[in-house]
Amino acid sequence: MTLSENLLEKVLVRAVRKGVLVVTRSDGTSRSFGTPVAGYPEVAIRLCDKRVARDVLTDLRLGFGEAYMDGRIAIERGDVMQLVSLMRANSRWEEGRSLAPPSMGRRIGNRIVSLTRSFNDPRRSRRNVAHHYDIGNDLYRLMLDVEHMQYSCAYWPRDGMTLGEAQEAKLAHIAAKLHLKPGNKVLDIGCGWGGMAIFLAKRAGVEVLGITLSAEQLDLARERAAQAGVADKVRFELVDYRDLAARGERFDRIVSVGMFEHVGQPQFETFFRACATMLADDGVMLLHTIGRFGTPGRTDAFTEKYVFPGGYIPALSETVAASEKVRLIATDVETLRLHYAYTIHEWYRRCMEHRHKIVALYDERFFRMWTFYLAGAATIFESGGMGNYQIQYVRNRHALPIARGYLQENEQALLTEHASSPGQ
Repeated sequence: MTLSENLLEKVLVRAVRKGVLVVTRSDGTSRSFGTPVAGYPEVAIRLCDKRVARDVLTDLRLGFGEAYMDGRIAIERGDVMQLVSLMRANSRWEEGRSLAPPSMGRRIGNRIVSLTRSFNDPRRSRRNVAHHYDIGNDLYRLMLDVEHMQYSCAYWPRDGMTLGEAQEAKLAHIAAKLHLKPGNKVLDIGCGWGGMAIFLAKRAGVEVLGITLSAEQLDLARERAAQAGVADKVRFELVDYRDLAARGERFDRIVSVGMFEHVGQPQFETFFRACATMLADDGVMLLHTIGRFGTPGRTDAFTEKYVFPGGYIPALSETVAASEKVRLIATDVETLRLHYAYTIHEWYRRCMEHRHKIVALYDERFFRMWTFYLAGAATIFESGGMGNYQIQYVRNRHALPIARGYLQENEQALLTEHASSPGQ
């Protein structure tokens, strides 16, 4: 047993208490950590060379992720989702006992790293978006719901829903908060493959401009709008939100789902200033974003390198503080605690079902990277310190009803209208 393997085992003794992790060392000997507990996985892995433990100790997430991608860590019982679930479930965010503030050095370090990595000018923003979204639409077709092709947190108000039903429920939930009126002019910032824009045009009779920085998304969004018969109500454009604001256009409603995570902390105030500039005086905005439950943090090295370069997950305090500077009034805030975990488990299941197709599109290393990313994402919403926030904003306090009853009424109308439509 190497010195690094010995040190890693000392970490695992503390890290795995419930559930079982069996580790086979590079010399073929094994050790078991933890005890069997109902609801906790039992997983076995093999360290395939002497350097694995050293690499993992250098940076737990990046080191493990790269060793797993390269086949230097083999999972011999269970899968990567169960392995990451086991580690995270033994260190739930809610069970953190220390309430002492982080050291000044750690706070400064996190701040410097976050600012350095997420300073996204328009050119860098385009490059970062292309890294993740321009890898080809075929992968996302295999992974996402076919109905709306939503690559963001679904909404699961009842048991037994399909992914497509949960994504439709999300769209209706958000549309209800926009309090749409027929003929409204709506801006969708970060429109993806057009699912939100198409839904709003079909269900609410509004006109939508969807903007993206992904050429792959733009082409498919236009194709999907034409297929849905709403090309006369929906248009898409490859443009940065900052450039759009500079053109002087204004909108009755603004919606942004799963895009704010790509803005970068140094640009938060710029983003909200652009939105406030483009929002009509009596307009409504809905921001849907991943967020940290606790204080501000930083993006881990694996995610920064392989998944979302330039991305940053904000704390709620950072988000609201930035919007306050441009006099946007936060009229409703909802925290979705487990909805994204349910969503990502569905994406992971679909990727596993289509493993051979994804490997054929890319290669085995990409498949391992992608499923490791999904496993980490699902479990951080189950046991880690992240959830989703939906924040509703107005510029004028009289823009919306003063009681929340209209939200449920709007949501039910959007879903009921669809269910009663001919051919549905």
